[in-house]
Amino acid sequence: MYRTGHWGAALLVYAPVGYLLLRTDPLLAFVGAGVVLWLATLPDVDQRLPIRHRGPTHSLLFLALVAGVLGAVGGALGVGSYRPIDALPGVGLGVLLGVVGIGSHLLADMLTPAGVNPFWPLPAESRSLHVARADNTLANYGLLGLGVAASVAVLYVAGPV
Repeated sequence: MYRTGHWGAALLVYAPVGYLLLRTDPLLAFVGAGVVLWLATLPDVDQRLPIRHRGPTHSLLFLALVAGVLGAVGGALGVGSYRPIDALPGVGLGVLLGVVGIGSHLLADMLTPAGVNPFWPLPAESRSLHVARADNTLANYGLLGLGVAASVAVLYVAGPV
């Protein structure tokens, strides 16, 4: 998928998380959406690096690495309290945002015939649902439309923020 498709997939996958966050901390919900949208295109950094496209950055190992880093950042932000246990929600949220952001990218790329090998570095065939080519404009904007619609629905259902 292209950038628009990845943004749409990220919004779609983030919608339930966004709803829960809107009910507890609206500012955090919007910050989380921004983080997820930024992460949604991060795996494609491999197109600017001397590594194979849809290789290491399109794997569960990369997802775990990013989720771990975000969990550490979330924990560090939550340590401002005198009670260490207060850092745990920040860790959990950081990990969740990493999983949603990178995971949505992997899921969107699995819609294409090229697919991804989520188990890299293990040799395995790419996983693909063969729905649409990555350059399919209708599929990319369709995903974006679904993601925006899910986000609007969440905002409506969550009520006044």
